Amino acid sequence: MNHLEANFDGLVGPTHNYAGLSFGNVASQSNAAAISNPKAAALQGLAKMKALHDMGMTQGVLAPQQRPDLDVLRRLGFDGNDAQVLDKAYRQAPPILRAAYSASSMWTANAATVSPSADSADGKVHFTPANLVNKFHRSIEPEVTGRILKATFADADRFVHHQHLPEHDQFGDEGAANHTRLCRDYGTPGLQLFVYGRYGFDASKPAPKRYPARQTREASEAVARLHQLGEHNTVYIQQNPDVIDQGVFHNDVIAVGNQNVLFYHEEAFLNTDAALAEIQAKFGDSPLHFIKVSTEQVGLQDAVKSYLFNTQILTLPNGEMTIIAPSECQENPAVFAYLNDLVKQSTPIRQVRYFDVKQSMQNGGGPACLRLRVALSEQEKAAVNPATLMSESKYAELTGWVEKHYRDRLTAEDLRDPQLVVESHQALDDLTRILNLGNLYPFQR
Repeated sequence: MNHLEANFDGLVGPTHNYAGLSFGNVASQSNAAAISNPKAAALQGLAKMKALHDMGMTQGVLAPQQRPDLDVLRRLGFDGNDAQVLDKAYRQAPPILRAAYSASSMWTANAATVSPSADSADGKVHFTPANLVNKFHRSIEPEVTGRILKATFADADRFVHHQHLPEHDQFGDEGAANHTRLCRDYGTPGLQLFVYGRYGFDASKPAPKRYPARQTREASEAVARLHQLGEHNTVYIQQNPDVIDQGVFHNDVIAVGNQNVLFYHEEAFLNTDAALAEIQAKFGDSPLHFIKVSTEQVGLQDAVKSYLFNTQILTLPNGEMTIIAPSECQENPAVFAYLNDLVKQSTPIRQVRYFDVKQSMQNGGGPACLRLRVALSEQEKAAVNPATLMSESKYAELTGWVEKHYRDRLTAEDLRDPQLVVESHQALDDLTRILNLGNLYPFQR
C-alpha cells in the first residue's frame, strides 16, 4: 500500500490585515498598523500551493474562517445591526474589533494536531483542533476549524475528529506548530515529537519570563491520549525558555522535521542531549539525521527574522528532499550561505526552493505556518473531499475567485466599513461551493 504526505494550506481570508495581535511574535508586532494587501496574500499562498502540486506533491486547501466574527462582538456587548456593531467596536474597543477581523486561520499549522493511521492504535487518522487559548483572536477559531476539517476529511471509517481541548491556559494547545513526526517512510509506524513551552500544573518547572509559552506539557499528553498513541511512539521535549523570550513563539520557528531528518537550531530545546538520545533510541536502527545549526553558523535573530526553520522539508516523488523557504532566507546573507552549504553536505536534503510569501511573513508566518501536514494511504487520500485538492483547474478557479472578491488594500479604518462584511460573506459563500463544504459558516445557517 502506497502512502504519502499531503500538505493542506490555509487559504488567506479576505480580511487579511496587520493588527499586531500576537504578543511574542516579533514580525506580527513590528508590522502592526501597516497597510495589508489581502489579494496579494491569497495569491501568494495559492502560488505556493500550485508550485508544490506541480512538483508532484499532494496539495490541499483549507478554507478560512468567517471574519469579522460578529457573534463574538455581540457577546461582548456591541449591539445593533452589523454596521452599528462595527462602529461601536471601532470607537470603543479598536483592539477587539481588529481581533474579530483577524485572518490568522491562514496559518493552518496551528489548526490542529494530526496523527496518521500507521501510529494510532485503531488504525485511523486522528484530528484534534487546537484550542489556541493564548491569543483571543485565535481562541475563537476552534469550533469552525473542526467543521472545516470534518468537511474535508468526512469518512468516519477512516478519519476521527476530536473536540478541541478544554479552553484554559493550563491546556494551551497550538497544534502542529509544536508537533512533528519522524518515520522511515510515511506508511510505517513513526515517532511523534511533542514540543511544549511549560508545564500547566507545575509553576516550579522552567518557563519563559518575557513572552508566554503557548503549549503546555499537559495539552500535548492529552492529544497523544486522544490519538491512541503509546509511550513507544511519543517523545515530549521542552522548548528552551530563553528562545521563547527571544521571539520563538512556536517550535516550528526553531526546528522542523521530515521522515528521518530533524533540522534544528542548537538553542531550540531544553536538555537537548537527553531528548535526542530518546529520539534515537525509540526510532531504532534505521538511519536518522540530526542536522544541528549552531549559533556560530546562524545566530538566533537571523533564524527568527528569516524563518529559516519555518520552512517545509518535503520528500519529492523521486525520493529527494527539498526545503521550501521564504525569500527572506535568500535575502539574509548568513542564512543563504548556510543553505547553499547544506545541500552540499551528506544529508537527504538536496535542494532549496524560495517562495515569495511576504504578506504572510510580515504578519508573522512563513511557509511552514501556512500548511497542515497529513500523512495518508492511497485509500485515505481517495476518501478526502476531492474538491479541496489542488489541480490545474482548481488553481484557476481559486485565483479567479480571489481576483473577483478580494481587496488589494486594507487599513485599520476599513474595518469599520459594513461593506467589507458583505464582501467577505459573498466570497465565503462562493468558496463553500467551490470546495464543496456545505453550509459551513454561521452566516449560512
